[in-house]
Parts: sequence; structure tokens; C-alpha cells
Amino acid sequence: MESLKFTSLIPCKASVNLIPTTKFVNHDVIGQVGFVPLWKRSTRPALRLRAQVSGGSGGAQDGASALEDQREEKGVLLGAETDSSGSVIGFNLIPPNGELKVLDSPPEDATSDRVDETEDIDGKEKSKAKVTRNIVLVTAEAAPYSKTGGLGDVCGSLPIVLAERGHRVMVVSPRYQNGTAADQKFSGALDLDTHIKIYCFGGDQEVAFFHEYREGVDWVFVDHPSFHRPGNPYGDSFGAFGDNQFRFTLLCHAACEAPLVLPLGGYTYGEKCLFMVNDWHAGLVPLLLAAKYRPYGVYKDARSVVVIHNLAHQGVEPAVTFKNLGIPLEWYGALEWVFPTWARTHALDTGEAVNILKGAIVTSDRILTVSEGYSWEITTVEGGYGLNELLSSRKSILTGITNGVDVVEWDPSSDVHIASHYSADDLSGKVQCKLALQKELGLPIRPDCPLIGFIGRLDYQKGIDLIQSGMPQLMEDDVQFVMLGSGDPLCEDWMRAAEATYKDKFRGWVGFNVPVSHRITAGCDILLMPSRFEPCGLNQLYAMRYGTVPVVHSTGGLRDTVLNFNPYAQGGQGDGTGWTFSPLTKESMLAALRLACRTFTEYKPSWEGLMKRGMERDFTWESAAVKYEQVFEWAFIDPPYVG
Repeated sequence: MESLKFTSLIPCKASVNLIPTTKFVNHDVIGQVGFVPLWKRSTRPALRLRAQVSGGSGGAQDGASALEDQREEKGVLLGAETDSSGSVIGFNLIPPNGELKVLDSPPEDATSDRVDETEDIDGKEKSKAKVTRNIVLVTAEAAPYSKTGGLGDVCGSLPIVLAERGHRVMVVSPRYQNGTAADQKFSGALDLDTHIKIYCFGGDQEVAFFHEYREGVDWVFVDHPSFHRPGNPYGDSFGAFGDNQFRFTLLCHAACEAPLVLPLGGYTYGEKCLFMVNDWHAGLVPLLLAAKYRPYGVYKDARSVVVIHNLAHQGVEPAVTFKNLGIPLEWYGALEWVFPTWARTHALDTGEAVNILKGAIVTSDRILTVSEGYSWEITTVEGGYGLNELLSSRKSILTGITNGVDVVEWDPSSDVHIASHYSADDLSGKVQCKLALQKELGLPIRPDCPLIGFIGRLDYQKGIDLIQSGMPQLMEDDVQFVMLGSGDPLCEDWMRAAEATYKDKFRGWVGFNVPVSHRITAGCDILLMPSRFEPCGLNQLYAMRYGTVPVVHSTGGLRDTVLNFNPYAQGGQGDGTGWTFSPLTKESMLAALRLACRTFTEYKPSWEGLMKRGMERDFTWESAAVKYEQVFEWAFIDPPYVG
């Protein structure tokens, strides 16, 4: 046998290949980017990835303008230097005088065992993590680039806070282009001129990477024609896109390659990463680490944490699609899913399917949900959506952490969208916001009339049917009601009809408008959230921050975050920030709303106490980030999942 020479592996511009660490005969492994499929391997030695030089000039692929400037001014970058494990530790740099230098990765103590410290930023002390890590957060959406709900908010805010605490953070998300003004949100992301080929769906799929460094975070966007179409990240007016499995399979494969091939800021993230994978769209990442990389010695020190934002969506497709995912055949069991008999479409339907979120739950090192209550609910038959037994079996690594809020965007003392600023120390501006909202909506301007608001999707999960059935009785009371949302066309039509029926009491805004959502949050006295299930919920957190008292169904994150208030306890001075009701019935909801309205009109001191206690609650991302770091530490205590 003879060794494979380096020169035979020099690829076209911006591609990645395998470099063997020892000799072997079969050289056809070069045909696929990544690793030779596990089911085709023989007794070959471990392989490792290496970023190759580009073009004829020998310049390395770079991921930042700073590195480009460095190349022009100081010399030429060659391939990456690796240690004995195959981890990238630096890049060779040949300066103009021809002397060889190395562009090092961060020093070892920059990514581990850092001592607690604080620094003054904008006049506020911000704590640093005790142990800092290379974190790769994989998500289908991240605000402000893309957002359909809470997932986008979380993945747009948490990375920034983790970076402020000293971690090196990369967010990997698709580069959506839908032909509207929203495309401009990606205008700050520059093409890295790095193209890789991913083997899945029966062939090589080429993807590119765009990058923007903002607020201490590397925002990396995977570019492929399948992400360029009208609609939102998941579908359009006709429903979900039929190729979503393909689109998010590309995202997962690209996310696994990004830390190895993108020298952002001059050096790669390397192999010792912590992958945070969010919902089923990123769910193949833990499986790829275990099945595609670790058998070849790559990512052996990496860990993965799956974050479940909504268990109702699991990425279930027919079993025949497994062969398209780029996963070795012997790992089918990790994704295998069989529907019960009652859920099958016909007598000959075997019910066999693949479930991507199930695969993530099986192979990840830790499991997170976005509230403590939801972490329990998903282990029950009612809330587990068929995965409750699996989640119960992994309860020892299951943790719930309540989401935080963006305290810069959502701050009544500085919000640019509201009529008057106010705070817990001076609530006078709250009334002005209410009067301005009533005027804007064309409602009678009545500061003493309870104004109830709803903000959210118009669908079954959010309990819209309860609002519809209870509205005639509620409108008999001296109240006003405003709704903002879109979704089910029948619900949208009902909102328009209700506005025509209750002209002086009801207003419906079909669609979603960020400034209007801020004004409703600030101007209403009560926020109603009768959700059937709510993994965390953000609107109740925004409401409390704005002194708007929430009335919510006692479920998931709503039960965790809203403390039930008894206006008759302790002379009206008892603890509590709102009302929770159960069971989920029209009668129970109306009873809670009427109790809240009576407190507003007849017990002003108690109401003011409710407002202030809600505004003083700590739901910052800084608090949540500390809890995330504890989970990261636990993930690295045990060996990684190897099957």
C-alpha cells in the first residue's frame, strides 16, 4: 500500500476533502464531501477533516473581512494546522518575507476554566461565565433575520447574551429570500465564497455560506435555492412546503460542517463544540455527530443539547425517505416511528415513518424545554404527542428553563412604539398609553373601563374557540376587547364580524404588526391567553413587564410564570402577578376575567400592586443564560453519545 499524497486532494475552490492519517488502498473516499458512509466502510483507520487551500494562489477560505485584510497586508494563508486528534489549532501564514508563521486558535484558557469576572458595559456590570465554550446554535429561524414566533425570538436573543458572557457563539440558519423587503434583513451578511457539497437525497447538494458578525455573534446563513421562494420559512398560503425535510436536512449537514471549514475571524470553531439544536428542523445534528463523524474520530469531544420549543411538530415523514437523509442504514432505529393503528390512513398502511425529533431526543447529550412546567407535561400522555415514554426514559437529562425577554426592545421606559413612557416607580404613563390606544382603535375613550387584549396566532392551540364562544357573554359586561393576530381564515372572518357586532366594545386587527403589538401590550389592562398548551409563552412576560395583568390557562410556561392572585387574601395585599384558570372551559375563563375586571374597578391598591410585582419580575435572558450554562456543564461531564 502507498500513502495518498496531499497533492491529489487539492480540490476546486472552496471545497473540503478528507485527509487520511495513515495508509489505505481505496482512494475513492474523495468522491463525497464529509465522510465515507458508515455502511460502506471496511477496517479503515480514522479520518479527519481539513480546510483546503483555494484556487491557484494558495489562499485559505476566509470567513471575515478582517482575515481578508490580513491576507492582503501580511501574506498568504495556507491550510489549517491540526493536532493529534485532528482538531484545527491554527492556520499557516506565509508573510511577504517568506517566513512561516501560524495564525493560532484562541488560547486554551479562553475556552475553558475562565474565572468569574465582570465588566462595565453601558454603565451596567455584566457577569462572565466561569467556563466559556464554542457554541453552535442551529435553528430554522432567528430574529431579526427570520421569525414566525417564539423560536425566532429565542434564537435571536439568547446567542447575544451568551456571547456577552464570554462564549464564542455561532448561529447557523437558512438564508431565506422570498422576494420581498424582508430580504434586506440579510443585507449585512457577506458571501464567504465557501461552497461545500453535501451528500444526501441521492446526490451531491452544494450549499454556500454567508456571514455577519453582529453583537459578538457569528451569524452564519446556509444558502441554497430551496430557501429562495415566497412564503415564510415553512410554507405559504397553500400550506407547508413539501420539501421541508430536504431543506432542513441541508441545514443540519451544513451546520455540522461549518465549525470545521469556516475560519471566522481567522480561525475555525473546531471540533470541541457544543451544538444547541432547536426543534425538529435541526434535529439531525446529534444523529450526524454520532453516526457520521465520531466513528472517524471527528467531534469526539463535541456535545449536543436539543431544545424543544414545541413538541407538537416532530418532522415525521414516510419511512422510505430515510435513505435520503445521509445517515448510515444501521441508525434507522434511532429515527424509526410507527403510528398506532387508529392513526393509519387505510388497512394496508403499516404506519412506518421516520421521526427526526425522536432521533434528536435519542442521540442528544441533554434535553431542554423552554419552561419547567413544559418539561413535565411532555412526559405525560396528554402532552407527549407519542414521545412521552421516550422522554420519561430520559428524564434524568431533561431540564426546563424559562425563556427570557429582550429587555431592550421590551422596556416601557424607553419603547419607541408607545405613546408615553412609564415605569414601576411612575405608572402615570400607563393611562396615557391606554387612552392613545382607545383613540387609535376608535373605541370610546374611557380610562376606567377594563380593556382586555389578545395577541397571538388564530388557531386551536391558542384557545381561539373559547374566546369565540365566550365573547357574547363577555360583551354583556362593561369591558372593551382588542385582538391582534392572523391564522385560520374563519377566525379572521369572525374577528371582522365581531367588530361590526360590538362596535363600541370590540376591535380586531387581522395580521401582525410589531408597533401595534407594543401599543396593545402597553395600553391594555388585562392580557388574555387561553392556550391549550404553551411551552413557554412570551406575551405574558411582555405584558407583566408593561404592567398589564395576564389572565392565562394554567398550562406549561404560563403556569410557571404567572403567579395566581387572590384579591381577598391578606387584605388585598397578597402575592401574585395575575390569574390562572383551570379547567380549560368557557366558564372557567369568564370567571377569571370577571374577577380580574372587578379587581381593576373596585380594588385599585390591589391592582397597582399586581402591576408593580409583574414589572419587577426577573425574566431577563441573563438569568436564563446562567441556567443554560449549568446544562452545558452537565453535558460535558458524561461521555458523548456513541450509540
